[in-house]
Amino acid sequence: MSPRKKRLLWVVAAVAVLGIISIFVVQALRQNMVFFYTPTEVQQGKVGSQEYFRIGGMVTAGSLQRQTDGITVAFAIDDGATRIPVHYKGILPDLFKEGQGAVAQGYWNGQVFTAKEVLAKHDENYMPPEAQMAIDQQHQTAKTLKLEQ
Repeated sequence: MSPRKKRLLWVVAAVAVLGIISIFVVQALRQNMVFFYTPTEVQQGKVGSQEYFRIGGMVTAGSLQRQTDGITVAFAIDDGATRIPVHYKGILPDLFKEGQGAVAQGYWNGQVFTAKEVLAKHDENYMPPEAQMAIDQQHQTAKTLKLEQ
């Protein structure tokens, strides 16, 4: 085999290996992506059944219920327009409380969001940017609808 053919063979092999590696990297990144939705978007059906995602908003006042086992809780998250019930089994963050911003990661079955992780704001001024934007958008939509009536 001539040196030129050997070199071409090495180049083709290198390109093939890089292509395969790229496919694996893209697949791994796609599996680890977690999208954010508001309660209104979830209720509108923008999320598939058993799809893993984040939901965020305000913990609805009066909705927090703790079970006797000490680690199972139920609460609701709302964005000013829609309320979604959330069930979580685990230890809540210290700063988690009603009337404050929170983000939960988990699955929606069409009735209840089952959280695998719950994140709470870390100071009194913080809210996840996606949640703040969604809440602001819901308030703007509500104002627009009131003005039209």
